[in-house]
Amino acid sequence: MTNKTELTTVERVQLSLKKRYRAEKRFKAFGLASICFGLLCLVVLFTEIISNGVGAFRQTHIQIEVTYDPDTLEITDASDPDQLVFANFDGVIKKALKKRFPEVKGRKDKRVLYGMISVGAGYDLRDKLKADPSLLGQSKTYWLLADDDYDTYYKSLNDAEPYIGRMNEKQLQWVDSLIKEGQIQTQFNTRLFTNGDSAEPEMAGILGALIGSLLTLAVTIILSFPIGVAAAIYLEEYAKKSRLTDFIEVNINNLAAVPSVIFGLLGLAIFLNFFNMPRSIPLVGGLVLTLMTLPTIIISSRAAIKAVPPSIRQAALGMGASKMQMILHHVLPLAMPGMLTGAIIGMAQALGETAPLLMIGMVAFIVDIPGGITDPSTVLPVQIFLWADSPERAFTERTSAAIMVLLAFLISMNTLAIWLRKRLERRW
Repeated sequence: MTNKTELTTVERVQLSLKKRYRAEKRFKAFGLASICFGLLCLVVLFTEIISNGVGAFRQTHIQIEVTYDPDTLEITDASDPDQLVFANFDGVIKKALKKRFPEVKGRKDKRVLYGMISVGAGYDLRDKLKADPSLLGQSKTYWLLADDDYDTYYKSLNDAEPYIGRMNEKQLQWVDSLIKEGQIQTQFNTRLFTNGDSAEPEMAGILGALIGSLLTLAVTIILSFPIGVAAAIYLEEYAKKSRLTDFIEVNINNLAAVPSVIFGLLGLAIFLNFFNMPRSIPLVGGLVLTLMTLPTIIISSRAAIKAVPPSIRQAALGMGASKMQMILHHVLPLAMPGMLTGAIIGMAQALGETAPLLMIGMVAFIVDIPGGITDPSTVLPVQIFLWADSPERAFTERTSAAIMVLLAFLISMNTLAIWLRKRLERRW
């Protein structure tokens, strides 16, 4: 065996090189394994969300022959909106179900049978009669919206163990009867994108939360971007180095790492308790998210301004431009791509935040679609939180579907940020 002390200098260097190469290979392997682990987690996450949420884009409908009987509806003129509002469309649906399932006799069984069709089907029949008043007295065959228990069971029929839930033996027989007659099917769920929230899972949609998110983000970007850019310009171009500016810079950097729930508490104390602004409105949500987003925009804007070469400033000043003209005409246009990128990333972060909005009451159950920044509203992350907390099984797939929409929104905003950076950036 060769003693190390007997090795020549060249041999010791070669041994050292081999050791360093092995260490480098291990280091690269750890990095590659980390990337593979991250991608695997991402694939598992997306697979889980998509597999759970894809069912929400289809909704079960049942084919029923409905008769617009004036006596059952208790109306005489279908063109009169006041009569349509109080018409008994539930009675029409019950008569249609009794006609389809004449073997159901008992009072209890009939009550269970009437739950086969969603309460929202009555509104659909009213809209059809309102659009065509001549239907009064006629019989028509429609695909009516099924209740969420039937919807969940029918969608899970191809699974190893179909989800029965609250369904009893008779209800299962009724579904089998509908399947044999070809009177039950799934259709694309347009209500998911056209309805607001609802206590009935089959009627629940994300439009209200989507509009609320857009209004909240509009308030946030309108307030945070100009304030953040102005603060960055002052700190980079005008402020002199002093203990005060150092203190401000350190605090701005620290604020970017403060938990978002702290901004929610701040908004609760200032906007709701001090200014007595109403809860659950996009205006207050936007103000809170502005506080949270400002540090991100200021930091990214300062970095973009710093990246502009000093020669640009010196050339502008040398040509006789004032400092304000130099900033507005040269520095700001060149730094704008970086500023926009930071702002969009800040907006994407704000879009996914839930905690600060919960603190200002945007967790209320709101069915109506908001028409402005002062209307009661909720946002997508809070809507996901509410549905995830609901006990009904049908809300599980809607929760995943809403997450898919939120992810699509976030990916779109990040794609826009990348496109803007590639499109507008200049290399020096």
